[in-house]
Amino acid sequence: MRSVTPIRTHSTGSHPLDPLRAAEFSHASAILGRDHGVADGWRFASIELVEPPRAAIAAFETEGTVPARLARLVVLNRAANETFTAVVSLSDDRTLDWTHVPGVQANFTVDEWEEADAALRSHPDVIAVLAGRGITDLSLVFIDTWTYGDAVIPDKFRGRRLGWADIWVRASAGANPYAGPVNGLHFVIDVNTMELLEIEDSFTVEAPKIMGEYVPHLVPERIRAQSVRPPLTPLDIVQTEGPGFSVDGHLIQWQGWSMRVGFNYREGMTLHRVSYRDGHAVGGERDRPIANRLSFSEMVVPYRDPSVDHFRRTAFDIGEWGLGFMTTSLELGCDCLGEIRYIDAVLHNSKGEPYEIPNAFCVHEEDNAVLWKHVDHDAGAEVRRMRRLVVSFHVTVANYEYLVYWRFYQDGNIECEVRATGIMVVTHLDAGAPHPNGTLVDTRTYAPIHQHFIVARLDLDVDGTENTVFRSETHIVPTGPDNPHGLALTQLNTPIETEGFDDFDWNTQRAWKVVNENSLNGLGTPVSYKLVPSGAIPSFFDSGSPVLQRAQVIGHTVWVTPNDESERWPCGEFVNQSSIDHGLPEWIRAQRPVRGTDLVLWYTFGIHHVTRPEDWPIMPSDTVAFWLKPVGFFDRNPSLDVAPSPAAHCAPGQDHTAHEKAGHDHAPHTHHEEVVE
Repeated sequence: MRSVTPIRTHSTGSHPLDPLRAAEFSHASAILGRDHGVADGWRFASIELVEPPRAAIAAFETEGTVPARLARLVVLNRAANETFTAVVSLSDDRTLDWTHVPGVQANFTVDEWEEADAALRSHPDVIAVLAGRGITDLSLVFIDTWTYGDAVIPDKFRGRRLGWADIWVRASAGANPYAGPVNGLHFVIDVNTMELLEIEDSFTVEAPKIMGEYVPHLVPERIRAQSVRPPLTPLDIVQTEGPGFSVDGHLIQWQGWSMRVGFNYREGMTLHRVSYRDGHAVGGERDRPIANRLSFSEMVVPYRDPSVDHFRRTAFDIGEWGLGFMTTSLELGCDCLGEIRYIDAVLHNSKGEPYEIPNAFCVHEEDNAVLWKHVDHDAGAEVRRMRRLVVSFHVTVANYEYLVYWRFYQDGNIECEVRATGIMVVTHLDAGAPHPNGTLVDTRTYAPIHQHFIVARLDLDVDGTENTVFRSETHIVPTGPDNPHGLALTQLNTPIETEGFDDFDWNTQRAWKVVNENSLNGLGTPVSYKLVPSGAIPSFFDSGSPVLQRAQVIGHTVWVTPNDESERWPCGEFVNQSSIDHGLPEWIRAQRPVRGTDLVLWYTFGIHHVTRPEDWPIMPSDTVAFWLKPVGFFDRNPSLDVAPSPAAHCAPGQDHTAHEKAGHDHAPHTHHEEVVE
């Protein structure tokens, strides 16, 4: 098998949108230490780049004017349980803003999660209650601390920074902890002081014998012996002349596409200044903007089980924790395959100290079957294979993994795919006990129904900033004199004039087009990109539900607002222990106009996870995706100029044994022109 060495990219120059570097994290925390005494007893909940405004980016790219490097910080004074926001100038070494934000809780940090585990497992009352359940080997105990929603916080604990903990026990060292729930036992902890506030010991269930292991050597022999699947032969993805894309620092270019990769603690990977170089554009060849910024702005995961073990289990994975903090390093041959280029990322701990995430983002090309094809009766076949560029990152959020893939196609399409995998939360049952809010996945073990709502923040600039969202629907034309056979369909496009929300309609196949009415294609019609929805699931919440009040964004498929750089978080900035959604539902009260303006399209999609036995003990990837498709952005198929694949790459299968014996199994391909006389 040919070994492909991944390359970690290096930049030939810096750009104002490049994420903060390690030295800049240290500098930002040092400024607050000097100016405001932020040191021991405080936590740096977040430090991120203040992205320069669009005009400053344009000035840099056209005139070389370098904007100031600014950082925004959220810090927590643990002793007083007070949250502050700050903006510092790294260019001028000074604090520009210092603001106390009363009545809110900053996002949780990884350090708090780890410190809570250490505090709880060493507490004598915790040790005693576990021993009462026959659990004495604490090395097998896994303590998972979650955040609290305001509506379920007991009055006696209000005003504190709270966590509540699940308890799990591994069957042996290295075994799956999520196969061993300790039902009915939870700890409530003040994560500022690490004080154990309460032990909730409500009921017990005798643990059944189940098969919850997925690591091969831990899977019982009786199950391994049942396997009849033959091993796979090697699948080598080799580009002998290197990849067709280039990566310069955070700038990626491929097949006319250009984009910049960003990164922050909350959204994880972000994409900026996405454009396409159009050789057939009206007015001549030019780079045409499509999106200014693409990201995920919130992820809400409510568990739909009101039982004691699960009624608090609603996670805001982005707002409460942060996808950046949960981003994991990628490895060749497992997470990405082929001729790979990696981009590293840098983040910080709660002391403000930087650390690196090597190979945080993967960039590679993939073959994707046929791009276009036709077989003419006389002329024969014309076929082009499709290739796509993939920019991806992966996050691990407790028991779940989310794998995010942004894909760019030669025909101008953009696809965003999310795969959810990992391990389901399960609960043991007494024999014969009901489990109406979940599915039996093992002996006396059920997994609750739950949902994964993802909010994409789509700051599109279709041929410029003056855009309008049109609701696009298919309508049936009634049968009549002009439509005697009932065949006719029409497409109705309705502009959204004022900010607000809209919902998917299966009956009309509703979609949304972002249109630039001032930019016409060669046919004389306005150019646009269409959001093609998928996974537009309803919330299934009563309108008065406390969960919906915290996350009203999940109650609608699409929201449209003017672009305001301060409006980034659809459920508000501080969702930890929140009770009300201070984001989109409050912003749209202004009823600002959104026709022919710089706007943001917020799209809520996700997975309605009715759990299955096939998802246990580890879940095969469940996939959801949406598309941004050009509609009249080009005058015709923009991939007509894609070259045909060399004949040597499309030869019928043959026995390579003789070549391998001769030592030529990995000889480079030789391309020959076919001569027809």
